[in-house]
Amino acid sequence: MPDSDPHDPGPHDALGGVPEEVRAWLVAHRLAAGDGRRVATPERALHELVDEQRRRLDALHQGFDAFDDVLRLLPDLRRTGRETLEAEFYDDRVRLRQRMEDLDALCRDELLAMRATFPAPEVLEAGLADDLRSLERGVAMLLLVSARAARSTGAARYLAALLDHGAQIRVATTVPLHLNVVDRAVTVMALGPAPLRGERAEDVILHSARLADCFARVFDHHWSTARPYEDGAASEEWSPREREVLALLAAGAKDEAIARRLGCSERTLRRLLATLVARLGADSRFAAGVRAAQLGLVD
Repeated sequence: MPDSDPHDPGPHDALGGVPEEVRAWLVAHRLAAGDGRRVATPERALHELVDEQRRRLDALHQGFDAFDDVLRLLPDLRRTGRETLEAEFYDDRVRLRQRMEDLDALCRDELLAMRATFPAPEVLEAGLADDLRSLERGVAMLLLVSARAARSTGAARYLAALLDHGAQIRVATTVPLHLNVVDRAVTVMALGPAPLRGERAEDVILHSARLADCFARVFDHHWSTARPYEDGAASEEWSPREREVLALLAAGAKDEAIARRLGCSERTLRRLLATLVARLGADSRFAAGVRAAQLGLVD
């Protein structure tokens, strides 16, 4: 029986861990047996593979050079510089809030914030102390909230405390983003809506003054068209039934339609309307509906 060759891989598959496309390439270049199980000359195969990849890279670089040549022909697209963007992605709101505490502590001049929604009241309460410390340090805090967020549970107390300590707050019917812009240098933004129970969040922190300036301009535009938040009627407790009546008033519904919706008599409705109009300081039911919308009590 002849001695076995120690360099002979034998009948087993010597390329068992090699991807199929690499096997096909080796066979096509006659560097492996036709069945793609063994390499004829490993040193040559490696040399050929490196050369092949080098040629592909050269072609790729030539393509980029050609692209740059075309860009030079377009003055409006000419690049004046490059900036490396540092981004932090979070899928856990608890970890994000911990990171935001660090950023808030580093904020020295200005904090711009948009809130389409607010978290649970206990979360708002936990973050209030940090917000108040920022205001005490002299940070200019501008907070733009949606009407729905302004009337969510726990929002009235939170917003009133910020107002008392010097924050500027305005209310818009809707806001386009949920974000913080810290000193116009760092942007914290939710990439998607608030996650439902059991779902993962999608949030990002962008360290770029250029991007922060862009988001600040978006903020400034919506801020200029929003109305000041009033810590008055909006902070009172309004029952779901009262809010429904106010919403129907704002929509221009007639007494008969409102009474039918509530399942009460028109006489009972008139007494309720008189109470609501007085609480809002309005002189008519129409003015009460307008006032309710201004205060963010209805959409």
